[in-house]
Amino acid sequence: MEARASAKYLRGSAQKARLVVDMIRGKRVGEALAILQFANKRAAGGIEKCLRSAIANATETAERENVAVDPDELVVKTCFVDMGPTKNRRRVRPAPQGRAYREQRHFCHVTVLVSSGEDDGAAKTKGKSAAGKAAKAASPKAEGKAGSKGGSKKVAAPEESAEKKTAKRASKKAEAAPAEETTE
Repeated sequence: MEARASAKYLRGSAQKARLVVDMIRGKRVGEALAILQFANKRAAGGIEKCLRSAIANATETAERENVAVDPDELVVKTCFVDMGPTKNRRRVRPAPQGRAYREQRHFCHVTVLVSSGEDDGAAKTKGKSAAGKAAKAASPKAEGKAGSKGGSKKVAAPEESAEKKTAKRASKKAEAAPAEETTE
């Protein structure tokens, strides 16, 4: 069970809000709310509202689908902050000697996705599973391909260029050496 909530046009820059969002990503909802309540950042209040809205959305969706979801078991699966608009949000601050400094009022958009602990990602893996990748890597066919493709070219290319450089230097020295001998 997943639920999403977004808060738009929060005052403050996206860079500062990302500092707060990074603290709660991957945590249980109760722990994330405690972190946000005691975070000494301005953006924490808006992010806390968004998280509470996501929790409410999850319980509402669960009731609609007749599924039992405990709000304490929810986990902050993903959360991210996008930049909001700064156009038409510019202000002027008086400066010395009749000048005016332009200030931009920064806004950001926060999106929080909460998920129940059951389907954290083990059930919904995209692509091949880890066991399938390990089996493919262990097969003799994969070993032959890995040896011919991957490591040898990447290592050989810098060596070839180094050999070319030393050969060029040696040829330049050889050309310069006879010229010096004739002048003596």
